Amino acid sequence: MAALLLMATTLSATAQEQKKSTIEVPQWVKNIKLQGYGMLQYQAQNPDGKSDNSLNIRLMRLMLDGKFGDFDWRVQMQGSSNAGPGNPTVMLVDLYAEWRKYDFFKVKVGEFKRAFTFENPMNPITQGWYSYANVINSLSGFGDRSGEKASGGRDIGVQVQGDFLKNSSGRNLLHYQVGVYNGEGINQKDQDNRKDIIGGLWFMPVKGVRIGAFGWTGSRGNMTWTDGDGNEHKGSISKNRYALSAEYDNDQWTIRAEYLHSQGWGATKVDSRTVDFSKGDKADGWYVSAIVPVVKSKLHAKARYQTYRPQKDWGTSKTMYEIGANYFINKNFQINLEYARVNDRALASHNYNFFDAEFDFRF
Repeated sequence: MAALLLMATTLSATAQEQKKSTIEVPQWVKNIKLQGYGMLQYQAQNPDGKSDNSLNIRLMRLMLDGKFGDFDWRVQMQGSSNAGPGNPTVMLVDLYAEWRKYDFFKVKVGEFKRAFTFENPMNPITQGWYSYANVINSLSGFGDRSGEKASGGRDIGVQVQGDFLKNSSGRNLLHYQVGVYNGEGINQKDQDNRKDIIGGLWFMPVKGVRIGAFGWTGSRGNMTWTDGDGNEHKGSISKNRYALSAEYDNDQWTIRAEYLHSQGWGATKVDSRTVDFSKGDKADGWYVSAIVPVVKSKLHAKARYQTYRPQKDWGTSKTMYEIGANYFINKNFQINLEYARVNDRALASHNYNFFDAEFDFRF
């Protein structure tokens, strides 16, 4: 009897110990996903006959994505060597939550990509080139014409978006998005208590096709300038922009074209609050890009024509004629090659060569 009691006590204690050691992980924790990517770059060019080449860390990003009920959220950090020695190269780029209960009405709050152009929201690896088009960089908040700090097209704000008007097969035909932002770019407080309003609407008549238009009105505050009498002033400059966009993206074929126009004075340089009136108050640009499969999921050929006019005239234009290829070692590793013939009217010798090679990886 004593032996049976001892055995029962031991079994009971073991069961309790096993029960205590089992911890139920909440579903929202299970939904958290860690991912990231790195982009290593080599570039060579010879503007004005002066050759230079360099190895570079284009980007490194780490992101946490998760889901909590009807909310999706993301935290993303970026490291880059582009800022140069002595400057911070690690920054928070995304921090947002989005309520996604309804397809036709979603609400996003935090820091994220602006609702402007088709190319701006794209992941750099998915975008497929050495950089976003020059007009996207200059007029969509990367290294913005307004002097805004390079921000990857992001700002702090609130956005509503949705898809609606389903066809007979259940595919939505229309998409809208409207956002209200500080207007100062990444990790920046508003400087003039005026907000940027950006909206877009596009039509999706057949699978893979988008035809859209975007509008942007706002300002950048705390800018300084000197008038003709030498008097210094401080205030805001306007940003009034629009974009017209078209894209076909299906079965590894991606063909996209966009035109952007901007009205509003520019700054002397990126990350500056000094107005440069000599640059005029208008700028525009466009690009046409095609990436097509030669061997599906293995080798893609690409070509792009792009022009950016920082003063909306041909005397200041920069045009690039680009060709290249993207080779996918597997789904996590790829090699991108690109050659461009550049015509930059701002240089004494307008034409020069540009070459870029990248090794990109995801995890």
